[in-house]
Amino acid sequence: MTMMIKVKSMKQGINAVRSIAQSAVLPLMIGAGITCSAVNAKELNPDISVVLDALYIQNAFALGHGGPGFVPGHNELSFGAPIDDLFSGRLTAVIESHEGETELELEEAFIQTNGLGYGLSVKAGRFLSNIGYLNPQHSHGDSFSTRPAVYRALLGSHYFDDGLQLAVTLPTDFYWSLSVEALQGQSVSGEDGIGLYTFSTKVGGDISVSQSWQAGVSYMNNRSPLVEEDSHDDHDEAHDHSGHNHGLSYYGENLYAADLVWKWAPKGNNRQQQVSLSAEYFYVDDLNEFATKDDFHEGWYTSAVWQFSPQWSTGLRYGEVDLKQPHGDHFHSQTLQESDWMLSYAHSHFSTIRLQYMHQSGEGFTNIDNTVMLQYVMSFGEHGAHEF
Repeated sequence: MTMMIKVKSMKQGINAVRSIAQSAVLPLMIGAGITCSAVNAKELNPDISVVLDALYIQNAFALGHGGPGFVPGHNELSFGAPIDDLFSGRLTAVIESHEGETELELEEAFIQTNGLGYGLSVKAGRFLSNIGYLNPQHSHGDSFSTRPAVYRALLGSHYFDDGLQLAVTLPTDFYWSLSVEALQGQSVSGEDGIGLYTFSTKVGGDISVSQSWQAGVSYMNNRSPLVEEDSHDDHDEAHDHSGHNHGLSYYGENLYAADLVWKWAPKGNNRQQQVSLSAEYFYVDDLNEFATKDDFHEGWYTSAVWQFSPQWSTGLRYGEVDLKQPHGDHFHSQTLQESDWMLSYAHSHFSTIRLQYMHQSGEGFTNIDNTVMLQYVMSFGEHGAHEF
């Protein structure tokens, strides 16, 4: 079950984070037989990181949240550290705004094995699912201010859940990883037990000193009962889903995904220049008992980002999503086409200011609009390396 706390002040938010840390981390330590007296101060010294994120949004837009005006973005407070020679742990809380309320949400709270050998790794707790290319990554590392429309529709921008993950990196000459997950499925079912299973695999390698690539496929099986939505007179208003909930807003029994990424940097030096091309495709079927072969969700995007100097980047992204919204024994169609242009300035690895223009067209949503966004993403503390 998702933990959501509404706070009225920063002091109240800090106290809430402290409460979450005590309730999530200490039981893990006690359950493992670890006490404060048994671990010295150095071992209990975690890496702490903070991400400060805020946006100005000119107009509210379809499948978005917040705006118009100034809104808090995806602010993170994260703690992580080795527990002993076998386990490490991480806890991440997110503070952001939704419909005028400031909310604190527990995004990650997991333990992970270290050094099992044979490339094996086990993760247990709450974590970002390995579905797709962007989803396992924290949004503050993205090149755009928003996730693509297909992510906001099908994965709630980024999908995290409670469960168990088994991953392995195979001993091949090229990069090849596999992962399987058993997840609670908290966003699609209120019942106890495992609601979702996922499988994903990624392969990649270097084409030359200057070029590298990665390709992946993913599958999610939803074993939870598919909830039918009631009919409403105002279909658009009732079903203009927000990308805020980080869950499966539009879903079915099966989700299939494919991704492809290519990167180029002169002689591999991506600090000076880099071109990154990426694309993802998602398909969801078996929406409910009334669905036919013509009733499915489908979406994709492609993006190109050019870092033309150590501090400046620009990029273009285009995506489409076609959705079927259930109304009793039939469906209503929703479509959205989205084009984005961004220009960003990174004074350092820890500070980014980004200007983004979004153009939307389509039907079935109330807030289809063009908008300008101005964002800052600032971070301090310990941060791990970003994904490929």
